[in-house]
Amino acid sequence: MCGFSGELRFDGATPDVGAVYRMTGRMISRGPDGEGIWSAGPIAMGHRRLSIIDLSSCGNQPMHDARLGLTLVFNGCIYNYQPLREELQAEGYEFFSTSDTEVVLKAYHAWGDRFVDRLQGMFAFVIHERGTGRTFIGRDRFGIKPLYVVDEPSRLRFASSLPALVAGGGVDTSIDPVALHHYLTWHSVVPAPRTILNGVRKVPPATTIAIEADGSRTTTEYWRPNFTRDPDRADWTAHDWEDAVLDAMRSAVQWRLVADVPVGVLLSGGLDSSLVVGLLAEAGQKGLNTFSIGFESFGGEEGDEFKYSDVIAEHFETNHHRLRIDTERMLPALDQAIHAMSEPMVSHDAVAFYLLSQEVSQHVKVVQSGQGADEVFAGYHWYPPMQALTDELGEADRERLVAAAVERYAQAFFDRPHEEMAALVAPDHLVDEDVSRRFVAEHFATAGAQTATDMALRLDSQIMLVDDPVKRVDNMTMAWGLEARVPFLDHEVLEVAARIPPELKLAQEGKGVLKEAARRVIPNEVIDRPKGYFPVPALKYLQGPYLDLVRDALHAPEARERGLFRPEAVQQLLGDPNGQLTPLRGNKLWQLALLERWLQTHDVRP
Repeated sequence: MCGFSGELRFDGATPDVGAVYRMTGRMISRGPDGEGIWSAGPIAMGHRRLSIIDLSSCGNQPMHDARLGLTLVFNGCIYNYQPLREELQAEGYEFFSTSDTEVVLKAYHAWGDRFVDRLQGMFAFVIHERGTGRTFIGRDRFGIKPLYVVDEPSRLRFASSLPALVAGGGVDTSIDPVALHHYLTWHSVVPAPRTILNGVRKVPPATTIAIEADGSRTTTEYWRPNFTRDPDRADWTAHDWEDAVLDAMRSAVQWRLVADVPVGVLLSGGLDSSLVVGLLAEAGQKGLNTFSIGFESFGGEEGDEFKYSDVIAEHFETNHHRLRIDTERMLPALDQAIHAMSEPMVSHDAVAFYLLSQEVSQHVKVVQSGQGADEVFAGYHWYPPMQALTDELGEADRERLVAAAVERYAQAFFDRPHEEMAALVAPDHLVDEDVSRRFVAEHFATAGAQTATDMALRLDSQIMLVDDPVKRVDNMTMAWGLEARVPFLDHEVLEVAARIPPELKLAQEGKGVLKEAARRVIPNEVIDRPKGYFPVPALKYLQGPYLDLVRDALHAPEARERGLFRPEAVQQLLGDPNGQLTPLRGNKLWQLALLERWLQTHDVRP
């Protein structure tokens, strides 16, 4: 787990090492254990290291293999690096380190571009060939590890964070109006390849790009899950599917123990993180470090779920750490959390993860987390209405089913309809077409999703999950040099879950098949409890210093100069700051303020 950056030239010029140094320096928190800068010919690379596997200097990056003529920068962790290493050694490769980084480098040399198919893990990488001038870049199947680029005719710059690219200079920082539409529709999600800035793009998940010396390139989507029923498993019972889920999850949590440092767990007290703890205990882990966070209650809404996390901590005898945050501590941390965001993220629990990561980083360098289970196993409230559409319309009339599914998904998930944009967004930043609805419609219509529920699950697991909770967890943990691993986003887990009949996932008010499987591992009282979340009430009900922060962000000179939103719309929202909530109970005013605050914090000028 690290941060890297670089510049690749296509015009014969020397890469700007100073810019690479600035970009790399912007990511110290992602890699507090070491720094490396390397340049040769058309490419320069920089790297910040967080030492997790092979703590010696042999694992430092950029990693160069003179014999093979390859240089690599890498961020992430390859959980199956040891069996891959043994396989490569059997083919005659010799190793100078015990790192997973070197396995990536030699696997590319041995197996070519499709070596990524063999990787079990989370990763982003850039590999350069000295002899041919070819560069190969890629990102893991769920986009757990970020990879941003500035792509111009004469050069390609790349980095593990968007602000790092801005720090390198020369970036078009104007606002992308399509991305702004997505941001305001999907509670800050902007799908790849776009970002909120016109000049920066991101490599999509499950994608590799081969770049030849002249700048020509080949882009490959190397993995796509199948959300249809498998005829070979047509006779499977619910119990069979539960067995398959448990087998996949056992492997997922076991893989994610691979490290040369201790591994803990972020324990919210919900089903998902509790199951991770239970499976680790089942595998023989003793004295596991677990961590929970809570906030002050506000507006009659509880700010913690300690009563549930305590059940699991006591049942499995973990070394449990409670962290309770009062308002005085959370307010200053809010700006720090915004500074840690690679892109603006409106979810209230970003600051919760930021503060939790600060505490956890004092005890361990690696944690497992329960993120992703709702998107993989159908835990959200909009999935049952989607299935009702399929029951009503059937699967044969595909066009009609897709249209109805888009409408129902929009009603449950979209923060505001397209018609509301004209009254909110200034004309210079407004798009005429409902580009967000069109995106969903095109995604739903693509082959490989059988029912309306499957369409929504595929969109949520491949798009919404990547650029909301996955990105949030990566950004907030890496702000403190903490590596987060997410077993529910093991690709083999999703390959099982995607094939499960929707009615089994939707049972018991959602995640039915996962709940039944979990009963074999953890106490029922954390399975049958009401659905919870990471509560941060003070950002849902804006008042006092939080409302002051919002006003300051929206009235700042930069905000007026940028002119993203109509002044009358902003004033209307400020007049009733808690009067407009989204269908998912987010605060519409906070969305606007968060975007402006992020732009100002990262010194993104109008």
